[in-house]
Amino acid sequence: MSLYNYGTWDPNKMNVLIIHGFNGAENDRSMVILRNAYLMRGDFNVFMVDWSPLTVYPCYLSSLRNTRLVSQCTAQLYSRLTYSGASAYRIHCVGHSLGAHICGMISNHLSERQHKIIGLDPARPLIDMFTRDEFRLTRDDANFVEVIHTNSGLYGEFPQIGHVDFSINGGRMQPVCTSEGNIIRQSRCSHLKSVCYFALSLSRRGNVFLGIQCTETCDRVILPTFSKRLNVVPMGIQTPEWVRGTFYVAYDDPDNFCRFNEQ
Repeated sequence: MSLYNYGTWDPNKMNVLIIHGFNGAENDRSMVILRNAYLMRGDFNVFMVDWSPLTVYPCYLSSLRNTRLVSQCTAQLYSRLTYSGASAYRIHCVGHSLGAHICGMISNHLSERQHKIIGLDPARPLIDMFTRDEFRLTRDDANFVEVIHTNSGLYGEFPQIGHVDFSINGGRMQPVCTSEGNIIRQSRCSHLKSVCYFALSLSRRGNVFLGIQCTETCDRVILPTFSKRLNVVPMGIQTPEWVRGTFYVAYDDPDNFCRFNEQ
């Protein structure tokens, strides 16, 4: 059945598939913030992929295994979009944590790979040990893969895995999370900040997320020669698709928009 039959799908808009991570749900506050940011733009059809029954704490290994089924089912939704007339160039997949890897795995079930994927702090735990490249997000999964790092090396992957990677405040631990009390709580807090930061980049305040090119691990900024201008690029859906490399973004959340406690 074509999406036209449902009456609310607008073929003139872009389309985004949003996929939550481990132990998450489509109605988690971070996902609601992201969904609402897209809806407030007014130029996207928004599809939330809720796989919460298949990713329940503490069963992380089961969640890893279930990502394959979720990607296969989501690929059917993707195909339904293209069947209804949506161009692949007008479909984005945005995933957080394990959801980012699901975005990448969708391409395993398509005749042509996706055009654009945005990975929000793609999950790191056990990914190297238990999954091959076909079961994780890589730059081969879409024509353009953008990744936002906020907890690299702990809950998030490290180092560069996309065509362009943005490391916010260095990408490892977020300043707004340092009062959480211990490394586990700080990491959980930092890991979720990628969702909220990206949501902010979708709004009129998105111009505050400007990246300066850095090394792959972002331990230092790459300074241009005297004959070149400083290479500064915007983070988010405004990122030019020809950009390549890793970029450092400084952001301290002055409005407290992304300061919320997560379980």
